[in-house]
Amino acid sequence: MNAELATPDRAIVNAFQGGFPVVAGPFEPAAAALRERGIEIDADELLDRITAMDEAGTLSRFGPLVNADEIGGTATLVAIHAPEERYDEVVDAINDRPEVAHNYAREHPHLNVWFVVSVADADRVEAVLAEIEAETGQETYDLPKLQEFRVSAHFPIDGPLEGDGIDLTDVGAGADATTDASDDATADGLSTDELDLIAAVQDGLPLTRTPYADVAEELGQTPAWVRETLARFEAEGKIRRIGVVPNHYALGYSENGMTVWDVPSEDVAEVGETVAALPFVTHCYERPRHEGVWPYNLFAMTHGRSEAESEARIEEVRNTIEELTEVRQWDTLFSSEILKKTGINVAERAATAADEAGDGDFADADSADADSAAPDSTDADSADPDAPTDA
Repeated sequence: MNAELATPDRAIVNAFQGGFPVVAGPFEPAAAALRERGIEIDADELLDRITAMDEAGTLSRFGPLVNADEIGGTATLVAIHAPEERYDEVVDAINDRPEVAHNYAREHPHLNVWFVVSVADADRVEAVLAEIEAETGQETYDLPKLQEFRVSAHFPIDGPLEGDGIDLTDVGAGADATTDASDDATADGLSTDELDLIAAVQDGLPLTRTPYADVAEELGQTPAWVRETLARFEAEGKIRRIGVVPNHYALGYSENGMTVWDVPSEDVAEVGETVAALPFVTHCYERPRHEGVWPYNLFAMTHGRSEAESEARIEEVRNTIEELTEVRQWDTLFSSEILKKTGINVAERAATAADEAGDGDFADADSADADSAAPDSTDADSADPDAPTDA
């Protein structure tokens, strides 16, 4: 599909994987910024092209990437062994769990199934894993983030503005964004109105000339409040960015390697920060080892458009680490099949947070159908390193 993209589409994908303006009519300044860089396009054509790419599957959606860790609840990456003779049984038992957001088959001789558990209450993780173990008869290996060095899934493509994103976050509401908490914030730091907003935009913004006003109308809020709140969320890190969210497979990034490294514990921070600075590394974390089963403590996700490109990037990661410390063991686990992929249930987390704060009405709000959350709508995918978006 990448080869079929027109030059203006390539420029849009390269320019706006973030940094989209939070103003009443955002497509006008975005189109003006493209024209300043030699891409002749007006606001209507920009909207039409983003809509067409969204409908064609080139984009996963258009809108914000929500930082799930900052809105309450938790997500964690888990590995398990599914024996060949019981493989489907084990996978089905995992996929049937509503707490499992993503599940991938990965190429590893023992830990061949990797999934993300997302829950509103962090204390639930242990219970969920115990229930999965009881049902499958297989031990689970919890691999939560210990340190986050990078979550920045940017996928450049050949064409104009490659490697030259446009940042318009300081236009409009973004210019005056503060990090002042709402007066009626819940225990997780968000008011019920703010939680409603997160639930409304996690699947994407409306593809209209006035997306923020349309969200405001849906919620019964003013357009100014929606813009100011989203801009503040970006400033606070509750939203990592707003823009086009590519389907990296559609852009030709078919080689998705989860590289794992056994790095001396005293060096992991320096190594993680250095590896995270490599432009093709989209996710980089420290995670715990499991003695006798899993010796690796540094994870770095790379994406390539060919096997050769992927191998070259993995080699660059290895060389980078070797310049800083000893590489004792390492491996690359490629995904071989998507077994399950749904969005993290932000509305469920929101309802739980509101209930804990004593606001029982929220659980019956329009966001009750949270199961419709779109894939990659939050970055719970940092729990899922194969996704372009966090655990």
